[in-house]
Amino acid sequence: MKGTLGFLLVVVLALGVLGCEKVDQQGGALAELPFLQNYQKLRASSYDTTGGNDDGNWRNKIKPGETCVLAELRGPGAIDHIWFTIASREPYHLKKIVLRMYWDGEENPSVEVPIGDFFGLGLGEYHHFWSEPIAIGTENALNCYWRMPFNKSAKITVTNEGQQPLDALYYNFDWRKYKRPLPDVTYFHAQYRQAYPCKRVEWPKGAKKLNKNGKNNYVFMEAKGHGHYVGVTLSIHLNEDGWWGEGDEMIFVDGDTLPTINGTGSEDYFGGAWSYGKPFWYPYFGCPVNQAEQGTQHKKGATWSVYRFHVPDPVPFTKSIRVTIEHGHANDRADDWSSVAYWYQTEPHEPFPPLPPVEKRIPPWANR
Repeated sequence: MKGTLGFLLVVVLALGVLGCEKVDQQGGALAELPFLQNYQKLRASSYDTTGGNDDGNWRNKIKPGETCVLAELRGPGAIDHIWFTIASREPYHLKKIVLRMYWDGEENPSVEVPIGDFFGLGLGEYHHFWSEPIAIGTENALNCYWRMPFNKSAKITVTNEGQQPLDALYYNFDWRKYKRPLPDVTYFHAQYRQAYPCKRVEWPKGAKKLNKNGKNNYVFMEAKGHGHYVGVTLSIHLNEDGWWGEGDEMIFVDGDTLPTINGTGSEDYFGGAWSYGKPFWYPYFGCPVNQAEQGTQHKKGATWSVYRFHVPDPVPFTKSIRVTIEHGHANDRADDWSSVAYWYQTEPHEPFPPLPPVEKRIPPWANR
């Protein structure tokens, strides 16, 4: 009996240790802070290496068309916090600066996103909000807490696709270096999509609008491999009066031809209800931009920003995933949409669709 109890105790302790390591790799929590940490904390940043205070300006300014490698990290490790702030006089520079991230020497980036969109600022303008993975401090401080592990290397670049050099780019990449490679690791991915405008389905007058298989839906992301979808940010500009949020999310997992997950409406998916009475933001869902205070949120020209992060409820896939949503009921609206989807998966990943050229990424309403 004593032998059995001793064996069980060893098993429980072993599982506990493994559990702590797993939490450490995947995200941690307040409950884990009292435990000893088994990594070295490091930072790559734009600090002035001369010892002065010219942070962010000590490099040559990033010229139009220039790509700058901000960090090259040697693993095994994991990025756990990214901070940017940008000094630029160029309009819509948040849409014109492209952020890319490469893991373990890959040729195709796992992150390829306009820098503003990566931080939920898909309208090309600054606004503040707070969530668990992304937070914008007093509008111009861009913070990200997605955990980004790698076993061999990480490379982070920015490309200035604007017409003016950046006045300054300040950044911190806080990361942890591990002693051993990470087992069963999946890699962080972020992909940009846009439709300026979404393609409207023209339904005959009086027809019953039906959409069971997601045809003509807006696509947030598609991937092949083994991993889990963890969320999306979506920015919207109304091209007509009315409520944009009657579309259902439809997520297709591992080759399903009908939705594996079928929602009840866009406002429901993004954590609100009844057309969102006012702006709000919470750890995993929110609507930071909503012109309810002006009473114009459902008028042509109104802008919206929403997000949904599946931190406590990721959507796993073992072969493939396709995450979509209707734009209006059965895709009956033609508003301007742009989005960033976030997920983790094993490598290699499918190459992303080509990033739209910079002139196509500028919000069309900017020139109206």
